[in-house]
Amino acid sequence: MFQRKPPTLSSKEAAIQLLSRRDHGEYELYQKLSSKGYDDDAIQEAVNFCLDHHYLDDLRFAKSQIRQHVYKGHGERRIRQELKQKRVTESVIEKAFEEEPQDWFELAKHAAEKKFKGIEAKDQKEYAKQVRFLQYRGYSFEQINYALSSENEE
Repeated sequence: MFQRKPPTLSSKEAAIQLLSRRDHGEYELYQKLSSKGYDDDAIQEAVNFCLDHHYLDDLRFAKSQIRQHVYKGHGERRIRQELKQKRVTESVIEKAFEEEPQDWFELAKHAAEKKFKGIEAKDQKEYAKQVRFLQYRGYSFEQINYALSSENEE
């Protein structure tokens, strides 16, 4: 059977190498190091080292994720869900959203304009399709209503 060869870098070096490419959440870094074959003690030591030296910061990671997702046209609900999946704590998520304020209504409107090119839905079926698209993107019903109705007023 296939046997994994031991990692050549120390867990600290591997962690720093991963963090040099982009920010990671604490849980995400733990998972990546684990998948590379490091044992739990070495991983915990590396994570603690990175935390102590401010190489790893869940708040900075969360804010970075918010900016990336907003750029992709995602709404607040979807971003929150992604951060929860990456095991960022609720308090850190709240603080990140406070420090990265967005106008979710205008972002929903922009996403709708980009996708539907300002063309009004001609029937209920098409309107439902537009609503589902914006729901999938992570916008609330109020934001979707604003995006699709303000599009018609222009």
